[in-house]
Amino acid sequence: MVRVKSRYLLCEVNVSESSELLSLDDRAVTAAVKAAVARLHGDYGAALCSIRVHVKYLNAHTGIVLLRFPKRSYKLLWSALPFITSIENRGKRISCFLNCLHVGGTIRTCQKFLIRYNTQQLHRLLPKCKNEDERQQVRSEILKCSLSGQTKELFEDDSDEEDDEEE
Repeated sequence: MVRVKSRYLLCEVNVSESSELLSLDDRAVTAAVKAAVARLHGDYGAALCSIRVHVKYLNAHTGIVLLRFPKRSYKLLWSALPFITSIENRGKRISCFLNCLHVGGTIRTCQKFLIRYNTQQLHRLLPKCKNEDERQQVRSEILKCSLSGQTKELFEDDSDEEDDEEE
């Protein structure tokens, strides 16, 4: 028996207004991706993407999408992503673009990358906090998304430096 190999593309949907993300649907994203591949690569691309192509995960709050494709056709999808300018859902056209964050062989590797990516994003938010309550909230979120104690150690070093700066 032969194992069927897939590739997973972890993408970020970027829209002008975050409220538009809530109206996203996995079927609409799949249709937009298939249409873009068909438009760019013709019948060959449409045929390759008609089998075993779908959205495995969609988070409408953060705009993260996990697309599954056969290993032999993931490059066609990857090349078509920049040409997706809008997604149509329930008669409403959402103007957006997809940013590919990671290509992985398993959902687990994509999940690990997403945790690291979110931690980096939270670290970027930390200096922009206006008051101590916001800082504590961001710190607690960073600690929640860590896989190991490394993040806690980094945090303790950051808090020691802040104490030195205040004195």
